[in-house]
Amino acid sequence: MQLFCVHQISFAQDTLSVVTTVPVKIHNNKVAQDTLALNKSLKQKFTPDPMRATMLAVAFPGLGQIYTRKYWKLPLVYGGFGALIYSVQFNSKNYIAYMKAYQDFTDLIPATDSYMKLIKADPSTYDPVLYPNDYNPANEQYFKDGMLRMVDYYKRYRDLSYIGIAGWYLLSILDANVDASLFNYDISNNLNLTVIPVHLSLPGGYVGVGLNVGLEITF
Repeated sequence: MQLFCVHQISFAQDTLSVVTTVPVKIHNNKVAQDTLALNKSLKQKFTPDPMRATMLAVAFPGLGQIYTRKYWKLPLVYGGFGALIYSVQFNSKNYIAYMKAYQDFTDLIPATDSYMKLIKADPSTYDPVLYPNDYNPANEQYFKDGMLRMVDYYKRYRDLSYIGIAGWYLLSILDANVDASLFNYDISNNLNLTVIPVHLSLPGGYVGVGLNVGLEITF
């Protein structure tokens, strides 16, 4: 009966090979295979590509955040787009309503009276078409100017909402690019920024007080 050990070490790229060697018994000139090899793959650190994150964000909003694993930002991205789209629809609807009301109010067709749904007042006090003998010209001009102001108001905020959608889209792209670029940025306690008061020599032999800013990296 004889005991001996077989020791073997092998290397592979990104692979950790652990070999457990146990005594091997020789019996009748035969060697028993009692060696157990255990291979464990090293886990690679995820490093997103900023260009790929940007292209995904350009292709469809939110894909860049998914790629950089910032899933918690998805409700913010889509919530912002949802609010802006609702704003576009709301302002467009009211812009069209006031524009049509103004056109109906200024024409000479009695059947076109959509403005009555928006003006909560007695038509006999301001409508020169339906009540030519009773209306008040001052009231007519007041409601006409008011409808024009509302047309301009809703048109302006509709256009701003469109601009907001474009801006939010660009912001989501920029956010994905920054997240990918700073994904593995070191923000541990090993980085310290210190501000230290120092004496400053001024012309004429005077001494002043200043601040010295330093960055300390601990390894």
